[in-house]
Amino acid sequence: QLLQAEKRAAEKVADARKRKARRLKQAKEEAQMEVEQYRREREHEFQSKQQAAMGSQGNLSAEVEQATRRQVQGMQSSQQRNRERVLAQLLGMVCDVRPQVHPNYRISA
Repeated sequence: QLLQAEKRAAEKVADARKRKARRLKQAKEEAQMEVEQYRREREHEFQSKQQAAMGSQGNLSAEVEQATRRQVQGMQSSQQRNRERVLAQLLGMVCDVRPQVHPNYRISA
């Protein structure tokens, strides 16, 4: 009887160890699933925030590009308006040469 009782006790202990191992494995899997779900949620939040930030950067780059275009157009129109006047002024300076003696030149006799 004592041997049978020891055998039953050993079987119960072995069953308890198996249940404990199974429960640990199940808990580990559940924890892994929770971690994976949390990671997916955080990744989704990150993607949405990144998309919002990139969208605003896209708007900013479009605004900067538009401002640059306006400035270039302004410069081009200014160049067209002042072109003839500047050319006339440059040609006048180059073609109307008035030779004169430099003030520091000394005439020695």
